[in-house]
Amino acid sequence: MNFQTIVPDKSIALFVKTIWVFENIDSDIKTNLPFFADGYPGLLFQQTANGLIVNPHKKQMPVLFLYGQTLHPIEMEIDGTYQLIIYQLYPFVLKSFFGVTPRSINDNCYDLAQLKEFDTPTFTKQLLACSELSQRIEALTSFLYQMFQLKKQSLDLTIRQVIEKIVLTKGQEPIRAIAEELELNPRTLERRFVSETGLLPKQFAQIIQFQLSLEQLTIKDYNKLTDIVYENGFADQSHFIRVFKAYTGKTPKVFSKK
Repeated sequence: MNFQTIVPDKSIALFVKTIWVFENIDSDIKTNLPFFADGYPGLLFQQTANGLIVNPHKKQMPVLFLYGQTLHPIEMEIDGTYQLIIYQLYPFVLKSFFGVTPRSINDNCYDLAQLKEFDTPTFTKQLLACSELSQRIEALTSFLYQMFQLKKQSLDLTIRQVIEKIVLTKGQEPIRAIAEELELNPRTLERRFVSETGLLPKQFAQIIQFQLSLEQLTIKDYNKLTDIVYENGFADQSHFIRVFKAYTGKTPKVFSKK
């Protein structure tokens, strides 16, 4: 499998965090790609020889779809050759761009064929007809930029600021302090955050903490488990283990052995 990360064009950088590309040209290989909570929904295009199934739901996915917050671990199962292009979206755009209630697609997906103001079937055919990755990236970027031009007046940029502050402080700054800094009532912030992202702000902050700990655990960037616990703001080791298992289905010890 080949994997690459592409920096999004500046025209969409306000609402696209990064672009991932997964590719395999071996028709005899069965691929299982695990995904865990990271705080970001996404737009996914797939060209596969035999389709893409999301487990444990055993759900066959369309060629082009949105996915919401991944709160429980999933695995993408692909048999044979494939190319996946994933646009990681900042979570404040789902409702404004696509008319989706973010919470309704937590651990779920949204077939873009349901969009009324866009001819998704024709666009999907155009993407499949592209012979080069760069052409697909250009087309998908153009599509998202068009959505931005149509919907930018309805974006809640204050929630974008809250997301940015949570990420910059690694999920460790109290939400009340962020609310005060932005001159928002904490309850108002919470209500707007849930409406725009599908998560409570504290939940998003916890996912950011989890992701940083997952990265450390994966690359073995620690001497002992307590290093990860306290560097990432967990109250104690049992709290960290509980959160880690909730998002991966495994304890850190079991996960690090795989």
